[in-house]
Amino acid sequence: MSQVTKEAIEAAIKAYKEPHLGRDLVAAHAIKEIAIEGDQVKVSVSLGFPAKGAQEAIAEAVKSEVMGVDGVSQVAVDVSWEIKAHSVQKSLKPIDNVKNIVAVASGKGGVGKSTTAVNLALALAAEGARVGILDADIYGPSQPRMLGITGKPESKDGNSLEPMSSYDLQAMSIGFLIEEETPMIWRGPMVTQALEQLLNDTNWSDLDYLVIDLPPGTGDTQLTLAQKVPVSGAVIVTTPQDIALLDARKGLKMFQKVEVPVLGIVENMSIHICSKCGHEEHIFGQGGGTAMSEQYGVDLLGSLPLDIHIREETDSGKPTVVAQPESRATEIYREIARKTAAKLSLQAKDYAAKFPRIVIQNT
Repeated sequence: MSQVTKEAIEAAIKAYKEPHLGRDLVAAHAIKEIAIEGDQVKVSVSLGFPAKGAQEAIAEAVKSEVMGVDGVSQVAVDVSWEIKAHSVQKSLKPIDNVKNIVAVASGKGGVGKSTTAVNLALALAAEGARVGILDADIYGPSQPRMLGITGKPESKDGNSLEPMSSYDLQAMSIGFLIEEETPMIWRGPMVTQALEQLLNDTNWSDLDYLVIDLPPGTGDTQLTLAQKVPVSGAVIVTTPQDIALLDARKGLKMFQKVEVPVLGIVENMSIHICSKCGHEEHIFGQGGGTAMSEQYGVDLLGSLPLDIHIREETDSGKPTVVAQPESRATEIYREIARKTAAKLSLQAKDYAAKFPRIVIQNT
């Protein structure tokens, strides 16, 4: 029997390309340990993204490759994850108790961005992360309704707010502070100040990801976010329609100009499936998200159907990921969440917290 070596095991693991990372686990620095005892091998995998829904599949894939190594008779694979803070815009410092901020944006309204944002946040939580959501749409806050939250947030010290809670998410929105039908008749500077306060004056508790649901467009709020909020990455939501794609490109270019990495594109309402007869139809066109992702060299994170259940569930305060955890739509949302977090895990890490603070005193 030939001697089993660490090099042979690594070479075998390299043959498996992890689908969320788009590369092998050795190249992604996700192999924590390889222990060899005679013909028995134990592999410890530590991912940089939450992957509860794919944990078994990854373990099986690694096991299958290692079992093919000559001399190996038994393989045990342990898959875990550790979510790190990733770097943000050069001039900004990360927010306390928030490792990563992910902005969900769209060039225009009506493409299902808020629905995608809340389901993405819930899917990240379902995958095993600690998640919060900030509703940055000051003029038209929709997250209170979507999360089924009523009431106002507490303030224990009179200066900061405690986040509201729903379905394991920490949430904050201007909608918690005003009546649902009260219009916000504010000028731009007031809106940007409100966004900064909602973000910085909320006592977020130990979050791996804070998902920010941005208003549509590339105006004041988006610019404030790009210049003053430490964002680790952005997700662009579009429909396959040419007009939506045109505006989504503007959103994508805005993030590129301010050096916020675009993690990928979500194509919403990509296909309509008739609830009566099952007929499939591309109401808003076809393949637009794919073409845009290829044009700009960013990932297409997933395509979601135009489904009446997604709309009904979100409107009723129980989004699809929690209303129908076993549905095909939830499966797509969780896949989008894993891909988003995996893409982010490949970005440069933020080491600011590891460096000691140097204080110069006159003695």
